[in-house]
Amino acid sequence: MTRRVIAVDGLSKRYRLGELGGRSLREDVNRLWARLRGDARAPAPGRLLALDGVSFAAGEGELVGIVGRNGAGKSTLLKILSRITAPSAGSARLRGRVGSLLEVGTGFHPELTGRENVFLNGAIHGMRRREIAARFDAIVAFAELEDFIDTPVKRYSSGMSMRLAFAVAAHLEPEILIVDEVLAVGDVDFQRRCVGKMGEISSSGRTVLFVSHNPRVVQSLCSRALLLDEGRLVRDGAVDEVLSEYLTRHGGVTGAERWSSGDVTLLDVSARCAQGPGRTLRVTLRASLRFARAFDDVRVDFALENEAGVRLVQYIPAHLGHGPATVRAGGALRLDLEFSLTAPSPGECTGTFFVHSRSAGALLHLDHVPLFRAPAVVGAPELSAPEFTACLVADFEGALHAVDDAP
Repeated sequence: MTRRVIAVDGLSKRYRLGELGGRSLREDVNRLWARLRGDARAPAPGRLLALDGVSFAAGEGELVGIVGRNGAGKSTLLKILSRITAPSAGSARLRGRVGSLLEVGTGFHPELTGRENVFLNGAIHGMRRREIAARFDAIVAFAELEDFIDTPVKRYSSGMSMRLAFAVAAHLEPEILIVDEVLAVGDVDFQRRCVGKMGEISSSGRTVLFVSHNPRVVQSLCSRALLLDEGRLVRDGAVDEVLSEYLTRHGGVTGAERWSSGDVTLLDVSARCAQGPGRTLRVTLRASLRFARAFDDVRVDFALENEAGVRLVQYIPAHLGHGPATVRAGGALRLDLEFSLTAPSPGECTGTFFVHSRSAGALLHLDHVPLFRAPAVVGAPELSAPEFTACLVADFEGALHAVDDAP
């Protein structure tokens, strides 16, 4: 049995909402003073239980994926393990040096250069200068920042900051590496290298905790996963079993099954693509939805991702001036979209659908619905990172409309 390096026991985190945050310091002070006086008219702060009695352990060499919806408590858990915030109850014991990557630019001083920040981060991790110097070239090469390493970090793009932050966290050889869903900032090639590096770290006997909303990446990288839901650990086990429950709980089943939230059911979805002018793909999408209740302000947001989880294109109707749709109880709506896409790397593309209304809020949220396999575009050169990450072409045609009949 491997030596246990992470032991989490009954971990809880409670936040107080509304204590401060007024329009001015005077307003905050008056609000606090009113509560201290016992003024019944003073609004009481709310409470949010971000984590609720979470317990698990991880051993040397384990690569553990952590999945769950937004707000499930994943980031809060990682912040506690990284000693950024303290728990309200319970304990978290970690053996060894911890390297964490939670947000873009975390731990960097914006006025210092990339080179200076590498040495600063190494010193924070307790490393001597000669140890950092021995790894410096490998860090810069992995981040691909040779030409910018002596530039102040405040002038870096988010992608450059992320590449350097991951390279530092991975190459300073922590016994435990904690990575939040931040790799989406990088291009597809960088994501592949990060996934490979995390696998290499795990195979060398070190422990990795990895948060991701992309089940494919978790499945390919991890053998074990944790599922968080509303702050509670609801499943801990083999990655296939945990991902199956995650997708079932939140509607993202695959194959010929149907997706439903009770109020809304995705009846059918299809997409096809063909080569357009130059090195573009022309994608045609159709999705049919059935509604159990009547709504007069329905919108459907859509995003297309490649198999590495990189978002290729996003449709938010409100941003394009497309109005909401009205649907009767038992009625159906159809989303028809056609758009151009700069040729992505060949591979499977999936869709994310978010059905919502102003009056009722979120109605249905589906992640990673299989759509089509992107072909190799004839005559398209290999895309560089900047071209790939800027491949959105905002020329959407079509919209959401009511239909008399749906499959």
